[in-house]
Amino acid sequence: MPERPEFQKQQLAFAAHIRNPEKNPAPEAIEDRRMGIYRELFFNNVAGFLSNGFPILKKLYTEEQWEKLARDFFERHHCHTPLFLGISREFLDYLQNEHEPQPEDPPFLLELAHYEWVELALSIDENEIPENGFDSSGNLLEGRPLLSPLAWPLSYSWPVHRISPEFRPETEEATHLLVYRNSEDEVGFIELNPVTARLLGLLGEQPEATGRQLLEQIAGELNHPEPEVVIQGGVEILQELRDQDIILGTH
Repeated sequence: MPERPEFQKQQLAFAAHIRNPEKNPAPEAIEDRRMGIYRELFFNNVAGFLSNGFPILKKLYTEEQWEKLARDFFERHHCHTPLFLGISREFLDYLQNEHEPQPEDPPFLLELAHYEWVELALSIDENEIPENGFDSSGNLLEGRPLLSPLAWPLSYSWPVHRISPEFRPETEEATHLLVYRNSEDEVGFIELNPVTARLLGLLGEQPEATGRQLLEQIAGELNHPEPEVVIQGGVEILQELRDQDIILGTH
């Protein structure tokens, strides 16, 4: 490969030093005081976005441990977006693919980080609730319920929504949540029981099925002796979800 132009060598040396000044010397002929401004500015900006994007996760570490984690991300991860709002997604990618587990890491690190990222991700999602193309007052039992594109069912092995510095679970606990954005662009979270979680999952998997067909399937999976009880309970759930803009109506 041809040798890089001198200005590119300078750029790479500058970036390498900013990422890790202890390992990489600053480019020659640049005053250290000036380089220090860049070192602080770049890292503090990234660290600030991480602290704002993952406030609960940050509180589970000491200040020294959190800075160590932030600096490792800053040094090692190569972001693929120029947008500041994308830093949280990049940090999640780093935790999943590059971070080497440390003794201070909680066992639910990845799940808690994902849970905290989801709120931002949904708030800036470019999808919108459609204004037409469905019957907002349709029969949710005999028709085909339409799930909002801004309703995301989530399943975790840990109770991520209850984790705090005062509550650090030591054993796994299957947890089903729904994060959604309503017609007023407000983001909300709902804890789901297994039946509601299964119903929402089926709505996404089987958009051609009617509400009755989905509820009959759930009753069969439960081996419920009275399927009609499951169906009637399911109708109430569907109606509540429609009231919250989670189900928009019927196709």
